[in-house]
Amino acid sequence: MNILVYILFFTFIGSVVSLIGGILLLLKKKLTLKISHFLASFAAGTLLGAAFFDLLPESLAENNGVDIFLWTLVGILAFFLLERFIHHHNGYHPGEQKQVVHLIVIGDSVHNFIDGVVIAATFLISVPLGIVTSIAVAAHEIPQEIGDFGLLLSRGLAKNKVLLVNFLSSLFALLGALLTYSLGEKFEQLLPIFLSMAAGFFIYIAASDLIPEIHSRENQKKAFGETAALFLGVAIVWLVIFVLEGFVLS
Repeated sequence: MNILVYILFFTFIGSVVSLIGGILLLLKKKLTLKISHFLASFAAGTLLGAAFFDLLPESLAENNGVDIFLWTLVGILAFFLLERFIHHHNGYHPGEQKQVVHLIVIGDSVHNFIDGVVIAATFLISVPLGIVTSIAVAAHEIPQEIGDFGLLLSRGLAKNKVLLVNFLSSLFALLGALLTYSLGEKFEQLLPIFLSMAAGFFIYIAASDLIPEIHSRENQKKAFGETAALFLGVAIVWLVIFVLEGFVLS
């Protein structure tokens, strides 16, 4: 199968899958709230697994004299700045409702664009790496979309508008993927940098957003399930890598 087809297919599937959490919130609010913490734990595991089993090893393998750990740190700091100045501007005062909604949408669009770049960049290296990265991206987007859908609903947006806005925002992933693919060989020298930064993104999201959210809950009855979900996410990523490499898809 052509690499571009792989990129477009998995980027689109990842974008659609990421909306599942938000759609569930619209249709089954009580059910979604019950499983959202397990989804967050699972997503944290997949992100950590993808970063340490896939992205960092591949960036080291593709290294062209690039300081991998420096760019991983740059990725962590860059995502911190993104969340600090765009995505986490959730507090608001009367009269600022539209501004907050715009910030949420802009933050999501930038985030999705980066996801598309990461997915395409990994497929340019190998199909197995691209598939694993797509799974990790989709997994961490589901709980995030639940939060975004809920936030937009709380700001007074109608359900159909919330769904439309998030769907259009998710398409920015395709834009990022197409741009990355179009650069082709010019992008090859930059791959270790983007892979390292992607690992930084994943580590940051898991360690600063998802895991603290898990720890913040004091329900001991759910603690074991949340812990198991996190380890399951790590294990599934490792298993997928093992199986795909066995088939030698690259």
